[in-house]
Amino acid sequence: MTTGNILVADDDAAIRTVLSQALSRAGYDVRTTGTAATLWGWVKAGDGDLVITDVIMPDENAFELLPRMKKLRPELPIIVMSAQNTFMTAIKASERGAYDYLPKPFDLRELVSIVGRALAEPKNRSRAILPEDLDNMPLVGRSPAMQEIYRSLARLMATDLTVMITGESGTGKELVARALHDYGKRKKGPFVAINMAAIPRDLIESELFGHEKGAFTGANTRSAGRFEQAEGGTLFLDEIGDMPMEAQTRLLRVLQQGEYTTVGGRTPIKTNVRIVAATNKDLRILIGQGLFREDLFFRLNVVPLRLPPLRERIEDVADLAQHFFNQAAAEGLPTKQLEPGALERMKRYRWPGNIRELENLIRRLAALYPQESINEHLVDVELSADAAGFSPPNVLKSAGNAAPATDGEEAPPLGVAVERHLSKLFGAHGDSLPPPGLYHRVLRELEQPLISAALAATRGNQIKAAELLGLNRNTLRKKIRDLDIRLMRSPR
Repeated sequence: MTTGNILVADDDAAIRTVLSQALSRAGYDVRTTGTAATLWGWVKAGDGDLVITDVIMPDENAFELLPRMKKLRPELPIIVMSAQNTFMTAIKASERGAYDYLPKPFDLRELVSIVGRALAEPKNRSRAILPEDLDNMPLVGRSPAMQEIYRSLARLMATDLTVMITGESGTGKELVARALHDYGKRKKGPFVAINMAAIPRDLIESELFGHEKGAFTGANTRSAGRFEQAEGGTLFLDEIGDMPMEAQTRLLRVLQQGEYTTVGGRTPIKTNVRIVAATNKDLRILIGQGLFREDLFFRLNVVPLRLPPLRERIEDVADLAQHFFNQAAAEGLPTKQLEPGALERMKRYRWPGNIRELENLIRRLAALYPQESINEHLVDVELSADAAGFSPPNVLKSAGNAAPATDGEEAPPLGVAVERHLSKLFGAHGDSLPPPGLYHRVLRELEQPLISAALAATRGNQIKAAELLGLNRNTLRKKIRDLDIRLMRSPR
């Protein structure tokens, strides 16, 4: 039989009633109030074994009350509820001493289960340190799938547990890894990232662990590896599934013994880094194929964190689109807004490139179209271009509905199209300037359709496409990754 006295604070009478009934059926004694002042009075009097409180109260915000309650009664578990379902809400709740955070609406059975765990567990849990800039929210979305991510991250901030982030390309794995670092206890240390797929396989060990002078041909000086660079901070191992077996063996020793040796070195070096790994592959399949060590997998997969693809959190498209429009405006691009039909068109799309594809779309809409209100047709044109694998030939958008060129309509020469586009960015008479970084932005906008067209012309053959473009094959592969160009098979 469960026992305990639960204090519930929420200004919504219906929620108070529902919680009181559910917790009473579970065997708890429940007292409810609609004000923070009454709750504070109960806590000061020593009442209650656990508190459940909403964030927004009519007389005081719970985030202001939480530190006082924890200072007076540090062993008192507090569960925070909120309809402001953002990443920072979860982090604030964790930092201020809450046992757990539940976004509204919540599952009553889950809440009762959390209450039971909170009353049974030791209460002296350490908390993460909240950064000063609370407005710079790194993760966006209010969907149930993202709420689970926020809650998991909030619990992990105060730990050094190794985390394995899985998810399709473009779901934001590095962004989550950075959030773990920036909002955790290692935030004052360095965050170092290495992409296994972007480094030649014979250089990965040197990149990770460093090398001594003379260790191999071309090693003219000693070089520090990523482990040394990340000392005291976080090392993010992206695309861990592409790590060669030899490097996997060395990494396993680091995780087991907390030390490593440089390539060509003999003296073990102690290391103090938090490991966060990520992959878009199924490592269990690679294990079955003999391409990934099972013992390394279990060392890395201490806390698995799966990021949902955008098609599983389609209700977040509006918030994400607005977030990217705001970013574009902060960089000096015109302010835009989506018409309802345009948003509905985006919600019907499958987003094979996930959040990265959505960000690219929003930036194109902000940069290439003069109208402030983006309608469904403009979105449809750009999404159709994405589905084809490259931008449509009429890169320059008109002030109208930007219908695609007809079969008999010849696209303007590339130089002319670029010149017209740049004239818009600089203003009709040179009276306005675009944001800094224009050179690289224009190059990126030209490179992506150029490489996509070359790959389409060579039926995806990267060797032939590299020859066609006059690029080294490794350079082309890097650009394909950096520009997030999807490799599509041509129809037979």
